[in-house]
Amino acid sequence: MTRLTRFTRTTAFKLSLLYIAVFTLLSGFLLVYISENTDHLMSEQVVQTIDAELKGLSDIYVRGGVRDLVETIDRRSRHPDASLYLLVDFAGNALVGNIARLPTTVLEEADGGIRRVHYTRLGQDSPDTQRQAMVRTFELRGGFRLLVGRDLGEQLRFSHLLGNALRLWLIVVVAMGAITWLFVSRRVMKRIDEITDTSRTIMTGDLTGRLPIAGNDDEFDRLAVSLNTMLDRIELLMRSMKDVTDNIAHDLKTPLTRLQTRVETALRQAEGQNCYKEALEETLSETDHLLRIFNALLRIARIESMAPGEVMERTDINNLVNEVSELYEPLVEDEGGVLETQVSDGLEAICQKDLVFQGLVNLIENALKYGRPKDGEFRIRISAEEHEGRVVLSVSDTGPGIPEKDQDRVKDRFVRLDESRSEPGTGLGLSLVKAVARLHGGELQLTNGDPGLVARIDLTRAKPGSSGSSNGHGGKSDGAQPKPE
Repeated sequence: MTRLTRFTRTTAFKLSLLYIAVFTLLSGFLLVYISENTDHLMSEQVVQTIDAELKGLSDIYVRGGVRDLVETIDRRSRHPDASLYLLVDFAGNALVGNIARLPTTVLEEADGGIRRVHYTRLGQDSPDTQRQAMVRTFELRGGFRLLVGRDLGEQLRFSHLLGNALRLWLIVVVAMGAITWLFVSRRVMKRIDEITDTSRTIMTGDLTGRLPIAGNDDEFDRLAVSLNTMLDRIELLMRSMKDVTDNIAHDLKTPLTRLQTRVETALRQAEGQNCYKEALEETLSETDHLLRIFNALLRIARIESMAPGEVMERTDINNLVNEVSELYEPLVEDEGGVLETQVSDGLEAICQKDLVFQGLVNLIENALKYGRPKDGEFRIRISAEEHEGRVVLSVSDTGPGIPEKDQDRVKDRFVRLDESRSEPGTGLGLSLVKAVARLHGGELQLTNGDPGLVARIDLTRAKPGSSGSSNGHGGKSDGAQPKPE
């Protein structure tokens, strides 16, 4: 397919051609309409002038007879204007006027009708010169015939000038339409080719390709922004899937190997029923640990696959924090600590209540495991406040905190710092909180307090009087409390 053929088959070419054709036809119709109406208006003005001349000459004839009429016509004929006069007797002899030659039928048909005729002006034109005029002819008493008319030279020149201007305008319209069509077609085709090239790059497996944005906020820019957002989401999901696969291959190899070794050891060395029972119990414990890991991974994957804004509802943050506090206050007290809450009055957010509840549970569990101070009071605080139009939920403790260089790394799957490996866990708790925060358009932020660690997630603030979207089941609890991951 040649470049020209490809160009003419595009939708931009066809639409531009259609616009040019429609605009040209409308312009032509408008120009013809203006030309005809202008000619009609000028003809009416000529007729009105002739009728006024006839009325004046008729009055003169009635008052003073032929003599006064001849004198008046002779006087007026000497003026070099567009008026035409001719008075002939019953034999057709010219008595007075400024017309040298005229078709004889015009004087013979003296019925007062308006006619367009060709004539030669007396004393101003050569015998071969032909002019156009509009005339009326009347028969007077005594066989006299009176012709009064107006020369159409000025009208014809104006019509010719208008016609040339209209034709030039039509040519300019077509030329400008063609130039606009070429510009629009090339610009549209360039943007479409960019989209096509990026699509081909992505189809080869390179998910980093993005559509270029011109920055003029036109429909192509809006389409590019939407597609780039979609590609960011797809790349994130694909990268998450790869991370999960890599994590499973790397981090589950050790417990599976340990499980296999225990079974082999029991089969080779166990003596008696008690030894086999002990081996089965250890195997069952290891299996439960593996199942918890898989369940946590599946839950994170489900959260990351949700569309932002899915199953969101208006949630009273005060009530949500109170529910978490009632659940974990006894556990914190059993560990010798204090659980505090601090929430601003009337604070509401648009969120998935169960997932935010689960995120707070994971952060409290994390504080219970790693937030105990070496000396001093063990305290966990849950707080919520508005900041720059967002609802910020935070869980802080009085423990040793996390080194700044590790604060981003611990949010990845299966990452556990050396000092925390003595505590039971999967290394997925903060990964789930990170996924929950991202689902709500925010992020999980870890900072060191004075003392302790402060973990924050931010949610969309509910506007007064608004209602959150829901699909009818999001946010409703079935009565079971979320388990920490």
